[in-house]
Amino acid sequence: MARGKVQLKRVENPVHRQVTFCKRRAGLLKKAKELSVLCDAEIGLFIFSPHGKLYELATKGTMQGLIERYMKSTRGTQADQPNEKQVLLESKEEISMLKIEIELLQKGLSWYMSGGGTGTMTLDELHVLEKHLEIWIYHIRSAKMDFMFQEIQLLKNKEGILKAANNYLQEQIDKQFGIANIMPTMTDIPYPLTKQNEIYINSDIC
Repeated sequence: MARGKVQLKRVENPVHRQVTFCKRRAGLLKKAKELSVLCDAEIGLFIFSPHGKLYELATKGTMQGLIERYMKSTRGTQADQPNEKQVLLESKEEISMLKIEIELLQKGLSWYMSGGGTGTMTLDELHVLEKHLEIWIYHIRSAKMDFMFQEIQLLKNKEGILKAANNYLQEQIDKQFGIANIMPTMTDIPYPLTKQNEIYINSDIC
């Protein structure tokens, strides 16, 4: 008979919870030992019970040796991660570069407003300004295309709404004309122009 699937949730009964902890802890330690033997792996395992009791397993050597080895292996990874000082330094460098770009753009704008000339900006500054202008033009064109696509989509939606309204009105007109064709006209019903005179016969005369 197949075992039912166990729901992974906290065992509310404290006695059942302690029994489950003991069984699962023993199974976990057994699996760790089997993995170490089969695959020649070094395994270190910490388990704290609900009451705070420590259970540990070191398949090869001691737990302290495994911890030292772990610290050595992660020390290089932690050193590769940027610290706060490095992040702050990179932020300052980025801010300084942005300031230089802003000053250059302001200088280029002043140069353009004054009518240009060869004495106010160097060739390198003009090259940098040209690159920035190309980037600006690219972003402006992209924004323009997005706006045009939105307008086209809006017009298509309006066109669909107008077509649906037109079809609805056409159906209503067809229904009205159909009812009018079914109703008889005034000339189709015969009406007598005169009323036939009634003849009264006096019984006394007869």
